[in-house]
Amino acid sequence: MNPAEIDALVASVQAAKAAGQPVSSVTGDAPAVEPMAPQLAELERLASGGGEVPLAMLFSLTLPISIELGRTTMTVQEILRLGRGSVIQLDRLAGEPIDIFVGERRFAEGEVVVLGEHFGVRVTRILARPSANAGTAAPASAAA
Repeated sequence: MNPAEIDALVASVQAAKAAGQPVSSVTGDAPAVEPMAPQLAELERLASGGGEVPLAMLFSLTLPISIELGRTTMTVQEILRLGRGSVIQLDRLAGEPIDIFVGERRFAEGEVVVLGEHFGVRVTRILARPSANAGTAAPASAAA
């Protein structure tokens, strides 16, 4: 389904609800199940009581960490020529810091280390504020 079809379907469902018609008459499918509201009773209780939500509640959240060695762009033809042993040149120089992302935000810089048979990253600098080039591939020396 493309975005236009999704928008049209949502509009027709909203119109059916406004007219008091069952949603199944619009979609032609089995009756739609209304989505349940998230159950956030503990947060609602804390927020309505005027108290602050304890920071400890966030400690168990899992966030994706991404390490970016560098970037490049290639044509489809160049990509199709890649094979075992091919080398892809990146926009970073050897020795330049690599970027560490938490979610979509550039959070820190580091250097690659070898831990036994695995690669690792040693954090060399935590960025104090969101950088303006968080989604770009500019070398760290140009961003500083």
